[in-house]
Amino acid sequence: MSHRTARTLTRRSVAALGLTAAAALGAAGCVAGEGSNDAAAGGSGGAGEWSTDSLTIDFATYNPLSLVVRDQQLIEKALGESVTVEWVQSAGSNKANELLRSGSADVASTAGSAALLARANGSPIKVIDIYSQPEWSALVVPEGSDVTGPADLAGRPVAATPGTDPYFFLVQALAEAGLSIGDVDLQPLQHADGRSALEGGSVDAWSGLDPIMAAAEVESGAQLVFRNVDFNTYGFLNATEEFIDQHADVAQVVVDAYEEARTWALEHLEETAALLAEVAGIGPEVASTVITERSNLDVSGVPGEDQLAVLEAISPVLADSGDVAGGAENVEKARNEIIHDAFALAAVEEK
Repeated sequence: MSHRTARTLTRRSVAALGLTAAAALGAAGCVAGEGSNDAAAGGSGGAGEWSTDSLTIDFATYNPLSLVVRDQQLIEKALGESVTVEWVQSAGSNKANELLRSGSADVASTAGSAALLARANGSPIKVIDIYSQPEWSALVVPEGSDVTGPADLAGRPVAATPGTDPYFFLVQALAEAGLSIGDVDLQPLQHADGRSALEGGSVDAWSGLDPIMAAAEVESGAQLVFRNVDFNTYGFLNATEEFIDQHADVAQVVVDAYEEARTWALEHLEETAALLAEVAGIGPEVASTVITERSNLDVSGVPGEDQLAVLEAISPVLADSGDVAGGAENVEKARNEIIHDAFALAAVEEK
């Protein structure tokens, strides 16, 4: 997509924005002001042709498309010099959610389970694009371990990052073995620290996250003893409701950039892997495994029924976890409100 095409796409006519808002209403209800003439004309932010003069967005090694968008400056090229784009790195879904909740980011990337958890706990976010359908979590043990699966973890120290897909992966894996999170000695560590704890011998298992997990396999002989792709949720690109409401024009630019990056990445898998290797500080063979074998980027960017089905499956886990105030009722409410598909629908139509 050229600079000119991106600019034309995001500065839509009032009629086109009305169609976009209508699509959003059909999926999850439209926030007041979305697709309005104010948004098209620059909104209340006042930055000339755009509704704001700044955008803060995350990048993450678990979100390969974010690396492409950032490296190729797709957003900066579309917005021009009147909008300052600030990139902040998310070390995990929990950190991305913290950025969104605190207002330190307008847009950030998480796993679907983490987005639902945050929304259920009152964080006003919605998913505006899907960046992948990865198998990025698994149960990891050191080389030579006597742990062969989740049933062996009762009473043993296990590292995981609460509020992230690996944590919910662990919860589901334990449930398959008739165990709960209370049956293990949970060590709540950030992903990279979980790997360090595993390699240092202070935990017997780690619910890992790529690309850190893939690096542990290659560099230290770590073993994946339990995998289930269905226990991994989609990659969600989330925005605050305030950003969606007040800066729909810039939100459209972000999603357009993601869709452009998806097309490029699918045609340049090895170049995408090389970019991941550079940013994550991992070997090219590790990055290639992550991109070509465990990151399914060839999915629709439009959030919808497939994602809702996954979130419905994970909802009982969230409701029973004790991590959501209000339990099942708030989880269901969050699930019914979390999708905003208007920007992705418009971006896909233009591809």
